[in-house]
Amino acid sequence: MTPIEAFDMVLFGGTGDLVMRKLLPALYHQHQDGNLPTAGRIICLGRSATDTAGYLAKAHAMAQGYLGTHYNDADWQSFAERISYLKVDATVPAEFQGLADALNEFPGRVRVFYLSTAPDLFAPISKSLAGVGLNKGNARVVLEKPLGHDLESSNKINDEVGEHFEEHQIYRIDHYLGKEPVLNLIALRFANTLLEPLWRREWIRDVQITVTEQVGVETRADFYDKAGALRDMIQNHLLQLLTIVAMEPPASIDADAVRDEKLKILRALKPLTPETVLTNVVRGQYRAGAVSAKPVPGYLEEPGVPANSRTETFVALKAEIQTWRWAGVPFFLRTGKRLQERMAEIVINFREAPHSIFGRNTTPNRLVIQLQPDESVRLYLMAKEPGNQFRLRPVHLDLDFKEFFESRSPEAYERLLMDVIRGDLSLFVRRDEQRAAWKWVEPILDTWENSLDAPKPYTAGTWGPAASSALLSREGMSWHEEG
Repeated sequence: MTPIEAFDMVLFGGTGDLVMRKLLPALYHQHQDGNLPTAGRIICLGRSATDTAGYLAKAHAMAQGYLGTHYNDADWQSFAERISYLKVDATVPAEFQGLADALNEFPGRVRVFYLSTAPDLFAPISKSLAGVGLNKGNARVVLEKPLGHDLESSNKINDEVGEHFEEHQIYRIDHYLGKEPVLNLIALRFANTLLEPLWRREWIRDVQITVTEQVGVETRADFYDKAGALRDMIQNHLLQLLTIVAMEPPASIDADAVRDEKLKILRALKPLTPETVLTNVVRGQYRAGAVSAKPVPGYLEEPGVPANSRTETFVALKAEIQTWRWAGVPFFLRTGKRLQERMAEIVINFREAPHSIFGRNTTPNRLVIQLQPDESVRLYLMAKEPGNQFRLRPVHLDLDFKEFFESRSPEAYERLLMDVIRGDLSLFVRRDEQRAAWKWVEPILDTWENSLDAPKPYTAGTWGPAASSALLSREGMSWHEEG
């Protein structure tokens, strides 16, 4: 593994939710574990007229809540010595000179610019960084999603950022790719010969990828109503997980070798037409209901949501991959807000035994990779019950990371931030991947735009519209929790 060099981590949007809730805690954990070099600095930028002491007081108060039992006062005090705050308005190029002066005190370092801002600021910030010479050498820029709202706007942002940073300097982050179970899926597939012969159409019946939330739009109505579940989750997170499940063995673990194989899967997705969108895609919008026994309003009653909004808060769809390995195997993707559980999982359903000597008293094998709320891999098998009679029942083999490894599992942002500092692009999205993903979802967006049909309503606290279950039942299948 590439050693960590001295670095400067510059966090745009330093007073925002992502920095306070995820990025600073992630860097704190790495500091606490001794993985950051002494010379590593963290420079937080914002428009607020405060100083470093005032910023640290706010960060400290929030960190205690986010870190929970991992908070240690001595560790935080030593971590805080790395942090400084600069007032920089990202829309004012002249204010970038102060940042350049601060960074040029230590020339030659790895410089990471994390743009935790609205996407429409990505290009202006990149231009302003270049204007003061901060795009050279070991400079790296991290772009958060969403990168545009369609293929055209995504291309525009990438073109504009690409005028100032080379592709190898651009880290398009998708935090789901940094989760431990996703990395273990790669290890299970390519470090073990046991599964490889089974990882194909002859033995796998279907694949289900689900990411659900119990929360609604909360304070993000202005953003979410313009995005919706398809743009917010399917186009990036779920399609990226699909590529990890379906890709061919790469020649190596090198960044481009892995991303080349992921790109092949995105390009092999069967194109959707207006007709297949109507049959293979379900969109829904939550109505008032109860989540965990607590009454919640419907989407149209949420603060900031237009009364006539047709934005989807739920999507379920069927995708097909046109390759020899996966021909005929449906991939079902599902995501939504205000659902019954908070869950993220990948389910591999294997085919039934070609001939059962036990009659119908069997259940097909199933591999479940859970990403949240807990991280685990579970393989469901059939076994005989103890006793004189030959009765079968499902059992499961568990890989619980906490119990097996007896160590803290790093959060996704921890791993990805360290990869940026190391210069490892393996878990970041390449531009051609992003382009292929947008190209595949655009027919869905276009069909919805031209349709008079509203999203199908579903009651908050359920698993979504009934049409989601019907999508699978037409093929004699069911969602994991319904099986």
